[in-house]
Amino acid sequence: MMQQKRWKFRESSERSSVLALADSLNISTVLSELLVRRGITNFFEAKTYFRPDIESLYDPFLMNGMEDAAKRVIKAITGNEKITVYGDYDVDGTCSAALMFLFIKELGGNVDVYIPNRLTDGYGLSNFGIDNIRERNTSLIIAVDCGITAVNEVEYAKQFGIDLIICDHHQPKEEIPDAVAVLDPLKPGCDYPFKYLSGAGVAFKLARAVSDLFGKKDMVLKYLDLVALAAAADIVPLMDENRILVRAGIDSINSNPRPGIKALITSARMQPGDLSAGQIVFTIAPRINAVGRLGDANRAVDLFVTEDENEAIRLAQVLESENYERRKIDEVTFAHAVKMVDDYVDFENDIAIVLHSDDWHAGVIGIVASRMVEKFHRPSIMLSTIDGVAKGSARSIPGVNIYQAIENCEDLLLQFGGHEAAAGLAIEIENIPEFRKRFNLALKQTLTEDDILPEIKVDMKISLSEITPKFLRILDQFAPFGPLNMRPVFVAEDVSLISQPRIVGSNHFLASVRQNGNDKVFDTIGFNLGGFVNLIDKEQNLLDIVFTIEKLNKDGRTYPQLRLKDIHIKEIAR
Repeated sequence: MMQQKRWKFRESSERSSVLALADSLNISTVLSELLVRRGITNFFEAKTYFRPDIESLYDPFLMNGMEDAAKRVIKAITGNEKITVYGDYDVDGTCSAALMFLFIKELGGNVDVYIPNRLTDGYGLSNFGIDNIRERNTSLIIAVDCGITAVNEVEYAKQFGIDLIICDHHQPKEEIPDAVAVLDPLKPGCDYPFKYLSGAGVAFKLARAVSDLFGKKDMVLKYLDLVALAAAADIVPLMDENRILVRAGIDSINSNPRPGIKALITSARMQPGDLSAGQIVFTIAPRINAVGRLGDANRAVDLFVTEDENEAIRLAQVLESENYERRKIDEVTFAHAVKMVDDYVDFENDIAIVLHSDDWHAGVIGIVASRMVEKFHRPSIMLSTIDGVAKGSARSIPGVNIYQAIENCEDLLLQFGGHEAAAGLAIEIENIPEFRKRFNLALKQTLTEDDILPEIKVDMKISLSEITPKFLRILDQFAPFGPLNMRPVFVAEDVSLISQPRIVGSNHFLASVRQNGNDKVFDTIGFNLGGFVNLIDKEQNLLDIVFTIEKLNKDGRTYPQLRLKDIHIKEIAR
């Protein structure tokens, strides 16, 4: 049964602004409308948007604490102190750690990397990790993509004469750690102009400040590939400075990938040269994350830093193998979770899904929680038993603040943290039934039936005849796509089918379409929309389709492909 979705059209921009920009740039009003919605209203703003320039990056010394951080790094390098880069086990954390390690090593520093283990160390800076590091005679830890809430851990490190520099991008709490320097654009009192860098973006800023003091400002540009991987995978807003960093980094990967990234792309059965931000999110990132979910994320760092092509191929195969195992565990866990919903969850009375099993792997429950949201469009919490306590991940639906709902049950929890869309929590197993009840109650007080109906935000209606080669060339320049610069979503009405649609893969809708008898034919694919195939008769039905436009490589040529998001079926008027 296909789940009903709402199509919500975005508000139109002021017509005079759209027409003026279209005339100035000699582009269609459709493209002009998309630009105006992105805050681009004149030729010069459009030039900056379409040609993001490295020279437009902000001065790293505008970030609070940067001068102290840069000088301390230089002191450690020139004094041959032992420096340990302390990362995290996800894409952002491992890319940040690899970037900082390679940079300091290039300057002649005595540097190594510590990535915590998800299952034994927990998240972020920990006393356990610091104990391991102090055995290495480290005198300076540079924490990347973590540390902004590590008040006690910084004090613990000081007992052993270890200084800390924190490079983070997460939301700080009231008390800021008393480190040598804390770099975080979100930190109170920090006037850095752009607040939404990734962890690797902040690490890049520190590296650029250090290289600037060394008189080698641009030496760090070779690491923009790692910044691009991290920013795309961490789903940061692709606007302003992130847009510059990600565009330049992806261009670097496509033109001259480092051995590890080239091997990773190849092992994912893609060709280097045409990587997009979307492919990073859905194809590359899961492979990097898999080694941290199932074991030691240091293997991802090793992949990024190696210069040996054979070693890169070997490590990429390790990531491929771990990702294969992760997917198998995902599938088993997801199938079990869906069965539990069918057996135990009453959607007449419950808004949210809260599930617990002793047997689920802690490394995959966050992914499975996201898949549950995708399938049922309900806030979902997956809990597994670790050391006698239920620990898990929460994922929300658009417009629902899951953090606040969990906070309403704070007295039942051992710990929790997160933000509006995702959170982590720990709870005594015997408290789960009461938590499930209270959590649902908290959501019922703020949600309506409409809130749990999936919604597709549509940019505008378009005629398929408007999708010309020029239109596609300009639309390509809107990339990289991501938060606050999403791939445009269009509606085309009264589309006819060239032949009867069919199912490909597991449950994907495939068809060729045209509009108004036009000779121009478009291939379409709708992932997980196979349920529509048996509902449609090409002789009896026209379709209204919601879609994005993507590229399809076929027979050595590139064609536009309509990626369907939803379909409305209409009877042909006789």
